[in-house]
Amino acid sequence: MKHHTTFKTVLTALFAALICVFTMLVQIPIPATGGYANLGDGIILICAFLLHPLYAAVAAGLGSALADILAGYISFVPGTLVIKAGVALIAAWIFNRLGKNAPAKKAFVSLIIAGVAAEAFMVLGYFFYEAVLLGVGPGAAGGIVGNIGQGVVGIIIAGIIVPVLRRSDEIRKLTDSVQ
Repeated sequence: MKHHTTFKTVLTALFAALICVFTMLVQIPIPATGGYANLGDGIILICAFLLHPLYAAVAAGLGSALADILAGYISFVPGTLVIKAGVALIAAWIFNRLGKNAPAKKAFVSLIIAGVAAEAFMVLGYFFYEAVLLGVGPGAAGGIVGNIGQGVVGIIIAGIIVPVLRRSDEIRKLTDSVQ
């Protein structure tokens, strides 16, 4: 039992680190809000489609918030922590309900549906956070296009990588042990 818990913790931390790195790897500034678009959502979605929803949420929230801290976007940390955890929870929950154990084509459609729903939450979450909590007001609408682009790129990354990973018996065993 202890080994199992340690394994889950290590895998969650590994995904948090990957999310942090991919978030910081390419940053496209969004001047209207003071934020940035990035590649981290691709890893968040991969994590959500492979891990238990709660582990995926912890990895997504912590990895993304750490990237904001390290990149100097301190005002975004609380919002990022909650929003990215929500992205992972939504994606994982929908995918687990629709296509986790489905044949490849149905699983892929489920991945797209889950990704779109989760990324829509991200776009709306950042709009609300920037408009209300950061005081940007209507100017927060300037971040919508960048956030949509970030979400689409994340879905594309996950849509390419997850089907390949799901074909591997070893990856399936690894991720099933964390469910």
